[in-house]
Amino acid sequence: MGSFVGPSRRAEPAFPVSPARRALDILVASLLLVLFLPLLPLVALLILADDGWPVFYRQERVGQDGVPFQLLKLRTMRTSQAGPAVTAHGDPRITWIGRFLRRSSLDELPQVWHVLRGQMTLVGPRPESRALAERYPARCRRVLSARPGLTGPTQLRYRERSALPPTGWGDVDRWYLEVMVPIRVQADLEFLERPTVGATLRHLWLTALFVVGLADLQVPQPAAVAGPTDPAVERSA
Repeated sequence: MGSFVGPSRRAEPAFPVSPARRALDILVASLLLVLFLPLLPLVALLILADDGWPVFYRQERVGQDGVPFQLLKLRTMRTSQAGPAVTAHGDPRITWIGRFLRRSSLDELPQVWHVLRGQMTLVGPRPESRALAERYPARCRRVLSARPGLTGPTQLRYRERSALPPTGWGDVDRWYLEVMVPIRVQADLEFLERPTVGATLRHLWLTALFVVGLADLQVPQPAAVAGPTDPAVERSA
């Protein structure tokens, strides 16, 4: 499978994962697997009771240096309904159990396996779908060469609430690509420029607080954005 960003992989990663961070990846991912693996049969039964098969959702995502991989998640959306590539808050395709899984981030539990395999890391950019990555603004593509993370600045601050466009924006995918992607990429690059073990542990702690409901850093929408007819964000003809 070829690279997303070029015909061959770079000799050196643009955003390497240090040996210390890799050791932390293996340690924490192993602990998470041991702690939460017993929950998987129960969650699988709830998914089946709510919306039937399949239990898991697979999608091609962009990995380190743009090399795609098959991401595995617990399914949270109905397979019988089509819609935008971006999932926004209140999306009718999300199942009853799916809302709980997304809020608790338990739908991402299978991604622990990707961390152990080295396809993902604990803290990094959200693993983007290939279809959306191909439409990224050129100035934002640099982040696609980083190893995606189980959590990170984007996953903590800009979840489904921020994917919901304000009045006047009817196209959810366009809102995401033209407004949210530059904001999310900036947040991710702030971490990637100084990806210390301390910063990694801080994001893991904040994620743990979010999962148990003791902290919520989500930004519903940017404070001020250009409208859909603003030349700065209008699609070219």
